[in-house]
Amino acid sequence: MPLAPLLCLVVAISDGDTLTARCGPPGVYQQVKVRIAAIDAPESRQAFGQKSRQNLARLCFRQNATLQPVEQDSYGRTVAHVRCGGTDVAAAQVRAGLAWVYTPYAESRPQLVTLQRQARSSATGLWSQKRPLAPWTYRHRHSPR
Repeated sequence: MPLAPLLCLVVAISDGDTLTARCGPPGVYQQVKVRIAAIDAPESRQAFGQKSRQNLARLCFRQNATLQPVEQDSYGRTVAHVRCGGTDVAAAQVRAGLAWVYTPYAESRPQLVTLQRQARSSATGLWSQKRPLAPWTYRHRHSPR
């Protein structure tokens, strides 16, 4: 059973696929750390990591957002489909070449794969690099062993 959508105000941007939002009525709102479902943005120190974060901030910071929660991740964040000012944020990040489609969680969002293919074929954003490195590969290579 899908969880009810949350109406929120975005108060912080961590990186290109994570934000913090205040959800619920004033005075009793809850602060929620949100991982955008179905995408994975470059890490902060990776090529296009800062551009990805800046684009998400442009789309969402201090904007009203609708969150459709999917699950909690292993870090306790709410994984959710996010719309800021009516814009599907995952689609906007992928279209701009500032996030990868995270295939294990994208079955319900086939349009994201199409947007990624278009960004890649037009060398948009991170696809302008000769050999873009997926964030999950970057994390694996740079994690303390």
